[in-house]
Amino acid sequence: MKPRHAPPLNALRAFEAAARSLSFQKAATQLFVTPAAVSHQVKRLEAYLGTELFERGHRAVTLTTQGATLAASLAEVFGMLDLALDRAAPAEPGHLRVSTMESFAAKWLAPRLHRFHGAHPDIHVRVLTTDQLVDVGQEQVDVAIRYGLGTYPGVQVEKLMDAPVFPVCAPGTSRKDGTPIASPADLAHVAFIHDQSAEGRPGVPDWAAWLQAAALQGVSADAGPVFPSIYLAQEAAIHGHGVALGLAPLVEDDLHRGRLVRPVENHLPNAYAFWIIRPSKGQRQAATDAFCSWIHAEASTCPTLGLDARHRP
Repeated sequence: MKPRHAPPLNALRAFEAAARSLSFQKAATQLFVTPAAVSHQVKRLEAYLGTELFERGHRAVTLTTQGATLAASLAEVFGMLDLALDRAAPAEPGHLRVSTMESFAAKWLAPRLHRFHGAHPDIHVRVLTTDQLVDVGQEQVDVAIRYGLGTYPGVQVEKLMDAPVFPVCAPGTSRKDGTPIASPADLAHVAFIHDQSAEGRPGVPDWAAWLQAAALQGVSADAGPVFPSIYLAQEAAIHGHGVALGLAPLVEDDLHRGRLVRPVENHLPNAYAFWIIRPSKGQRQAATDAFCSWIHAEASTCPTLGLDARHRP
């Protein structure tokens, strides 16, 4: 491998934001710059790497294979960087540091967090996103929320909520011949959107498991775009690129807003769930207790966990 100059950090930040939202406009809003500035930084990074990171369409952008791989790595790197900076900073009174995955933060926690602030204006929550496990208590993290089997030794673990899986797509998504989706068999004629994070996790349903449960024999689950995270797969579905397998808690807000619909009612249980992880001994116990009580109450109201009806706008 030929040596490179130092990587352009501003370009990496711009690319990571654009990859996360699949939108230069949204990335620009987040970074307080113009969409043209984001586009310029992404092109600069592509020139630096010698490869295209996005496929640019008329109204939307999608990640190339190289772009998806880089996006997944950068999400972890920036999450670890944030944690490293927090470990170096002194703890501030009245601040609560919550570590969670980017997908959960964006799709479930962020739309609700204003209610916690309203009920507890004296507690300032800082959300740190990373898919890596963190050592709560030792890394200046007060509480963590993780998606897994719940086997986390040496800490307090409470189940937050289950995560059943079902197909989701943008309103109006149809079969390749234009026919509306009316039954599970119709999904054999749409593009499957895949989530890489489900691979190699026994008990976590993927498209092959869903097709088998729906008794759709001879339908290949391999075709369709692959994204490195649940969040990006869901965003691809919102933009009309096919049908994704959604985790009930993470698609609730998009179902409610009409950005996604459930084309069929079939769903599968999931061996993984969402868990609250707390240190055995916490320095800010009262704030942590308040946050955990609030988040349990919020989880108890999730309508998608009942799965007793189709969700259409």
